[in-house]
Amino acid sequence: MTADLRLGFMIGYWGAQPPAGVPELVAEAERLGYDSIWTAEAYGSDALTPLAWWGRATRRLRLGTSICQMAARTPTALAMAALTLDHLSGGRFVLGIGASGPQVVEGWYGQPYPRPLARTREYVEVIRRVLAREAPLRFDGEFFRLPYPGGTGLGKPVRSITHPLRADLPIFLAAEGPRNVALAAEIADGWLAIYFSPAADGFYRAALAEGFARPGARCGPEDFEVAATVPVVLHDDVDEAVDLLRPVLALYIGGMGAREVNFHAEVFARMGWEAEARAIQDAYLAGRKDEAAGLVPRALVESVALIGPAAKIRDDLEAWRESCVTTILTYGDARTLRTLAELVL
Repeated sequence: MTADLRLGFMIGYWGAQPPAGVPELVAEAERLGYDSIWTAEAYGSDALTPLAWWGRATRRLRLGTSICQMAARTPTALAMAALTLDHLSGGRFVLGIGASGPQVVEGWYGQPYPRPLARTREYVEVIRRVLAREAPLRFDGEFFRLPYPGGTGLGKPVRSITHPLRADLPIFLAAEGPRNVALAAEIADGWLAIYFSPAADGFYRAALAEGFARPGARCGPEDFEVAATVPVVLHDDVDEAVDLLRPVLALYIGGMGAREVNFHAEVFARMGWEAEARAIQDAYLAGRKDEAAGLVPRALVESVALIGPAAKIRDDLEAWRESCVTTILTYGDARTLRTLAELVL
């Protein structure tokens, strides 16, 4: 981890329609010196196809997924996609994966959700073995078994026909809770953070340190990347900038997950906003979305976002530079991308 911040352009996942103007924004990000572009998936557009389509016009940018949902593909299928994109991009692909949540995993993919950390550990190990290509693939785990036991009995261990361009292709894990963050530090090359706050930097550094200290940990702090998605709103009026972000935060805190399991709400509860998160969730799940947005405190917004005039954002960036974050992933128009490049790069 380093104090020299990088920038990434977060394309994200699609809403009702594909976003407009992405090729132009990707070209501008590359021209400005951004390090990477990132796509995502929820339960609509996938992460891999847009990344390949828009990434084909780039020459230098790293191409990352933030995230590919594990339940969407077997680990060998995702390993195939990763090694394919890595070849096509000349070694610029970053595989970001995550467990998502029980509503999506069980409701959309029809897969079981319990014990996501143990499942993640096996999932990453299978991908690593595919990329290493040291022997025909055998894996006898709790969640994944290759060859499949039973069935016709004709399954046999095989090895990837295609030789991966990089056996050490970087894998990043999306994580919010301390146990998952520690797992990322132990088995991955980077952590994809959402709603990170520099005020909670000590908490996250402790979780990362726990993972780095585990036997067989893949990286140390000097080799590990922390890529945090950070909303950036350039606006002369800070209160109006806050109002622009309140509905998005209310959606994630209140509606992106069940009442019993909402990892985003838990993030803010750990930051000291437990009562506020509960009130936002109550209003949102009752259908009072405007009320839920109005309950999001200004201080909460400012803790996880860079908002206001450029001079204020320049000052606020100092806390991010001192944190464990190595890359800020942001979204927005060309003006936002240009201003952030001027302030950071």
